[in-house]
Amino acid sequence: MPKMTLRAARVNKGYGQKEAAKLLKVSNKTLSSWENGLTFPNAEKIKAICETYEVSYNDLNFLPNNPL
Repeated sequence: MPKMTLRAARVNKGYGQKEAAKLLKVSNKTLSSWENGLTFPNAEKIKAICETYEVSYNDLNFLPNNPL
């Protein structure tokens, strides 16, 4: 199974960006920055992302512009 981007994981779960940012307790700007690969979440937020989106860390690609 190919890895999915943070955006794909969010959309697959049915969350809009504002809703997901609220659930993850970050700003929309921060979530957008993660989804665009401009910044990266810390370990605590990665755990929250995995729990919120119900995906494993190994299924996520944190570099959306990096072809795998």
